[in-house]
Amino acid sequence: MKQKKIQKTPQWLLRFLIWRERHIKEKTFVMILAFVVGLLCGFSALLLKWLIHFIAGQLTGHANISEGNYIYLIYPAIGIVLAGLFVRYVVRDNISHGVTRVLYSISQNKSRLKPHNMYSSMIASSITIGCGGSVGAEGPIVYTGAAVGSNLGQMFRMSPRVLMILVGCGAAAGIAGIFKAPIAGVLFTLEVLMLDLTTVSVMPLLIASITGATVAYVFTGYNVEFDFTQSESFLTQRIPYVIALGVFCGLVSLYFTKVMNMMENFFRKRLVTPVKRTIVGGTILAVLVFLFPPLYGEGYSSINGLLDGDPASIVNGSLFYSDGHNTWFILAFIGMIVLLKGFATSATNGGGGVGGTFAPSLYVGCMSGFFFALLVNHVGLSLGLDLSTKNFALMGMAGVMAGVMHAPLMAIFLTAEMTGGYDLFLPLLIVSTISYVTIKFFEPYSIYTMRLAQRGELLTHHKDKAVLTLLKMDSVIETDFLPVKPEMNLKEMVEVISKSHRNLFPVVDDDNKLLGVVLLDDIRNIMFRPDLYRRMYVSRFMSMPPAKIEVGQNMEAVMKVFDDTGAWNLPVVENGRYVGFVSKSKIFNSYRRVLRHYSED
Repeated sequence: MKQKKIQKTPQWLLRFLIWRERHIKEKTFVMILAFVVGLLCGFSALLLKWLIHFIAGQLTGHANISEGNYIYLIYPAIGIVLAGLFVRYVVRDNISHGVTRVLYSISQNKSRLKPHNMYSSMIASSITIGCGGSVGAEGPIVYTGAAVGSNLGQMFRMSPRVLMILVGCGAAAGIAGIFKAPIAGVLFTLEVLMLDLTTVSVMPLLIASITGATVAYVFTGYNVEFDFTQSESFLTQRIPYVIALGVFCGLVSLYFTKVMNMMENFFRKRLVTPVKRTIVGGTILAVLVFLFPPLYGEGYSSINGLLDGDPASIVNGSLFYSDGHNTWFILAFIGMIVLLKGFATSATNGGGGVGGTFAPSLYVGCMSGFFFALLVNHVGLSLGLDLSTKNFALMGMAGVMAGVMHAPLMAIFLTAEMTGGYDLFLPLLIVSTISYVTIKFFEPYSIYTMRLAQRGELLTHHKDKAVLTLLKMDSVIETDFLPVKPEMNLKEMVEVISKSHRNLFPVVDDDNKLLGVVLLDDIRNIMFRPDLYRRMYVSRFMSMPPAKIEVGQNMEAVMKVFDDTGAWNLPVVENGRYVGFVSKSKIFNSYRRVLRHYSED
């Protein structure tokens, strides 16, 4: 198999690999690759944004802002259908939940992503979002960037440890390029992808992130992603309200996460065919977008409207345009958007569209912060200190993002970088931290990691758990134990013992089902008595193992079984059939090897 791969490798690449190994140190080469990844991901981010804006502009450029638009009942559903067909018949692979799949590749697939991931998510998400899918482009650009880093590393035959760094570089550059936020790009890989910050990884991550952001700045100018001008200074007297906003954002984050999970389970378990999922998802999305046009696409124009202090713009293009100057109606309208955004996002993905939850969390945060400040002001709870709705909308963006993604540092810096709101750094810190602490009471994992955590496939900063996650059951199963049958007599058992270098023997039936084990120590007192050779049978002196390990169990669960039983060797079975044994010593040796491999500096 290896020879086949070598034959398919271009000769120029082989010559380059040999030359590189002689003349360029690995650390230097990784930094060069990080720069190339940053360039490619920066251009990918620009292309993705252009595609989305081009499609959306062509479809909605002539929409009437002063009345309802029935095109919103058509375009979102068409986008889901087209994206679903592209994924089903062209890609032929599941590319939803991009960030989760990047996490899975890091923890379970040695950071290897397929070549089509470098473009498939971009095409599918641009169709989905441009036609009105209520999702974000950031998840797809992370998936794309990670795939660029992974495939570039694979092409140059880099080790899994370096591949992991390059995957992080691609993700960081993607975030930096699409938001013009290099610091947030690095923090995303640390908090969301949970890569360790070491002397080996820090420079490549910085190089890739800065390069991706630089590409965006060169081609789109030095303006920030969202137009925000702080016209009202922040006063320390408003800190109690900032604390309250943090708690509110934490609860909104929890609600958003629960809705997303509930709807995902509904689409996966209740709607078993793609046609049903497309019909239900497209119908839900079309109705919600028609009633609440701000749910169309990423919703960044609505965010800009609120950050500009223009709440009336939120009802543009809706059936309720004439009510845009009624404060109570605006409150109800924004409140419904906060409650329904999760349904619109999950209906988009569940129906067959492709997009992330990154932008929706930003969107919900902006709406939540604006809603909070407007409500406090309108009912007179501000005690004469009118809250700036613009400022609180900005803080809400950081708060909900920190809660949904469990990434407070990234939320703080991303919000500041993409709006220029550095003067609000203290309240951003307060809101993000309190929101994160609030949701942690109810949900220990982020919206990206909970699926993997439930299956024990999540790589975390906890070193022991991370190494156990990287270990695979197949690599520690030992199969050189000689099996015996229950009807064998002691003489036959002794003959098997003479051929084995083990002191443990699995007892199996004709179907290879594990019935028990024979320990050499348990029969040592009778194995040298010839008078018992024909009278004693394996079925009489075998014993049951303290526990059995199932094939496919994660290593953290396996170690828990060892701790609970105090055993040193445990049998491994698959549907009751004997496979082999796993031992503590084998696991410890593998643990030390993996720890050494992934911790090199």
